[in-house]
Amino acid sequence: MIHDGHIHSPFCPHGTNDSFEKYCEQAIASNIQGITFTEHAPLPRSFTDPTPLQDSGMKWEDLSRYISEVNALKRYYRNHLNIYVGLEVDYIAGFEKETIELLNEVGPQLDDSILSVHFLQLNDRYVCIDYSPEVFEEASIELGSVEAVYKRYYEAVLQSVQVDLGVYKPKRIGHMTLASKFQKKFPVKNDFYDETMTILTGIKKKGYELDYNGAGCIKPLCKEPYPPEQIIKKAIDLSIPLVYGSDAHQARALLSGIDQLSPLATVTKPQAIL
Repeated sequence: MIHDGHIHSPFCPHGTNDSFEKYCEQAIASNIQGITFTEHAPLPRSFTDPTPLQDSGMKWEDLSRYISEVNALKRYYRNHLNIYVGLEVDYIAGFEKETIELLNEVGPQLDDSILSVHFLQLNDRYVCIDYSPEVFEEASIELGSVEAVYKRYYEAVLQSVQVDLGVYKPKRIGHMTLASKFQKKFPVKNDFYDETMTILTGIKKKGYELDYNGAGCIKPLCKEPYPPEQIIKKAIDLSIPLVYGSDAHQARALLSGIDQLSPLATVTKPQAIL
């Protein structure tokens, strides 16, 4: 049986209204041993969400209720399903101080967490790089090429690995190849070997885990996990712990991409419990 370490919830403003119970019952029916609810953490208050509905993160006023409700689920399902309370925290360059303040506030209440990059700084503005093909294309035009978007993304992921966010910094790096979400429409020839190896080496040095994210498998313009097998092989060579995550934003998306993981990979439950 498996632990799904990257699951969203009814508190996700851009997800579905599926209840916590629906996620849990679906997990039990799927013979999942454990799950981590990793809802998108509230974004820094001084950061302006560039998405049209500004719905990338949980509302600040919902944070304590989210944690309380997941803790109640832990008690209710304790004999049937291991449930961890967690967050997916955004690394946004230039907003480190506010991110540390969030982590210091909520970190003691979490079992698990993920650090992800969704927002890239392009000159004087930020974009949510995985929001849509149109936004990705705009970024490639502004930076000069699709390859330049990938390079900027990998630079941000490396920064997320290296940055000091305090004692409660998440120990798992989320979907490290998210820049490939629209690769069928915007292909690249560069395999970014040096960039990805530098990131993996940094993860190994820090003792972090890697989110082996199946969501890309069901994205029509991606059709592979984040990261794909060639990078997973490097992670395995470095003995980096791999934690499977469906990145489900609805209950029926649990176990997304599980059948497309590398046969060489051994996925584990999260080890970086705080």
